Amino acid sequence: MKYAQTPLKLGDVLGDECFQNGIYKHADSYGTGTPILRINNFDNLGRLMPTTLSRVELSAAERQQFSVRENDILINRVNSLSHVGKSMLVPLLEETPVFESNMMRIRIGNGSQLVPEYVAAVLQAESTRRFLKKVAKAAIAQVSINQDDVRSVRIFLYPIEVQKRTADAIAEWNTATEKTERLIAAKESRYTHELSRLISQGEHPRSHVGNFAHEVSERNRGGNDVRVLSVTNSRGFVLPEDQFERRIASADLSNYKVVARGQYAYNPSRINVGSIARLDDWEMGVLSPMYVVFGLDHAKVNSDYFLHWLDSHEARERIKKSAQGSVRETVSFTEFAAIAFPLPDLDRQAAIARYLNTLREEISTLGIYVEKLKKQKRGLMQKLLTGQWRVKVSETGAR
Repeated sequence: MKYAQTPLKLGDVLGDECFQNGIYKHADSYGTGTPILRINNFDNLGRLMPTTLSRVELSAAERQQFSVRENDILINRVNSLSHVGKSMLVPLLEETPVFESNMMRIRIGNGSQLVPEYVAAVLQAESTRRFLKKVAKAAIAQVSINQDDVRSVRIFLYPIEVQKRTADAIAEWNTATEKTERLIAAKESRYTHELSRLISQGEHPRSHVGNFAHEVSERNRGGNDVRVLSVTNSRGFVLPEDQFERRIASADLSNYKVVARGQYAYNPSRINVGSIARLDDWEMGVLSPMYVVFGLDHAKVNSDYFLHWLDSHEARERIKKSAQGSVRETVSFTEFAAIAFPLPDLDRQAAIARYLNTLREEISTLGIYVEKLKKQKRGLMQKLLTGQWRVKVSETGAR
């Protein structure tokens, strides 16, 4: 059943007194006093981050005017384009905080036609975030939205019970996502521990990377219009257009370096932040001439074992030390090849790699599940918040 209803402007349902910008205090006022919520205290999903709040010295009148209580809604009104309009439904807190000037507060009083949890869900919907980004005005290195922009957000005015059930349904998806993310974090912690125990802390003989790795300098001399790739510190090999929203490459690819499946590559000026990866998703590609490409002697080292080592704290620290002393903190292949590496026999390497592969596969499977939950939630929110789907309530409860 669909609702035959036209959405209203949020400001037409809530009075102007429900909207207020936060308090500005000079940096000298920070240090002690009242806790203050700031734009970096909650994430893009509207969750309060587990961090200690800053404190600021305020008068009693300021504390009263800018206090934040349970079920208030805070919105980032000044931020980067990707974070402007980010909002949070304030949970019950042990101590009453205030909120900073870069945010806006919506306070929905008792007897209102709207339920705070439902309004929070509407504000976090993709359609609302898109609208707020569209109307945002350029500021110094940032963008901003104002109270009129937020008042213009469209909302369907459902019966109170329908609003509550709608918010509850969305909250169930949030709970499932958060539980899975906590499980992923626990498994990531276990993987890190096992990685250190089995590789870095293992009593393995050491060998320099250069004893089993060799630099590859094949160029795309034919000038073929092949796949141009880049290496990131979070996703490994990616298409530049996925990373930068457009293809970043020279028109002449003849001097680009060729990388084949199973080979490794890194950006010498970014390897110290993790921009090194093995090519797994494509048979071949080309990289900017700045990259270093190298292959492994599989008679000496297991590639999966080496890949896991690159994930380790030890590898990151040794790579950072290799960059020290360089003007631009770059790591040449000669410097990379000089790093000491824990190298047990091939059978032991393979056994460690198989075990660590299993741990990573579990994490990857859970990651895919989380993304599906988020996608389902987006679809659910679209249907429920626009009246395309209706939650079931009793006839008496919907009145």
